[in-house]
Amino acid sequence: MDIDLARTFLEIVRSGSLAAAAEKLHVTQTAITARVQKLESQLASTLFVRNRAGARLTADGEAFVVYANQLVQTWEAARRDLPLPDGYRNVLHIGGEVSLCNPLMLNWARALREHIPGHALRTEIRDGEHLLRQLELGVLDAALVYQPQYWPRLQVEQLLEEKLILVRLVARPEPYVYVDWGEDFRRQHDAALPERARAALSFNLGPLALQYLLENGGSGYFRTRVVQSYLDSGVMERVPKAPEFSYPTYLVYSRDRDSATLQQAFELLRALVRADNDWSQRWDPMI
Repeated sequence: MDIDLARTFLEIVRSGSLAAAAEKLHVTQTAITARVQKLESQLASTLFVRNRAGARLTADGEAFVVYANQLVQTWEAARRDLPLPDGYRNVLHIGGEVSLCNPLMLNWARALREHIPGHALRTEIRDGEHLLRQLELGVLDAALVYQPQYWPRLQVEQLLEEKLILVRLVARPEPYVYVDWGEDFRRQHDAALPERARAALSFNLGPLALQYLLENGGSGYFRTRVVQSYLDSGVMERVPKAPEFSYPTYLVYSRDRDSATLQQAFELLRALVRADNDWSQRWDPMI
């Protein structure tokens, strides 16, 4: 199928009308109409109901949105990857959430380049929801996330178990800084600590919140591996009698894309997790 037809379809959905899509794509409305007719003919389906207000999706059109996105994203991924760089047999696509990019993703990328040199490497650091969508579309081979979803043919492996613990800077223990660690944490935190549910200062990125605490003082919830050296050195201390929350990391991949090379990549990742228990020095503000 012509990828331009899928792109045109998605632009109409975003713009709300054929005329607006024509303006956005810099073509005539007649050309847009012809593309829609061709697409509907190929699918033997009516995708839009057109009226003066614009274009409204039919039930078939609603269903096709998912497939159109898959077509366009897969095609764009292929254009990025091909042709392969000289001397490489294939490409590994891995993704990880932002808080995992250093050191876990960084070390994994280094190990892959060292031990699987015949494959080019593409890494993507995004939020977990985006990574899971990319995984479902087949754009990613594997992803590291905190809150996986369970779909048919999706393999979910708990890679490591961590806790979120409440720590404070010894020299300046106030104020409380709320760090948003996701939906599960928000629900558990607000139930256990309702008085802290409306903090005046909040961050949705752990490394940024930690940097703020180190420079300005305060307390907040952080992963044990990331704050361990600060606890050992006495810069930070655990807040006594504070609730702790589980925060595991998961490796997810499609069983349909499994291969010996992927399994080798996963074993390298597991070895890194077993060997590296302290991540806090990687966020040292002096580095």
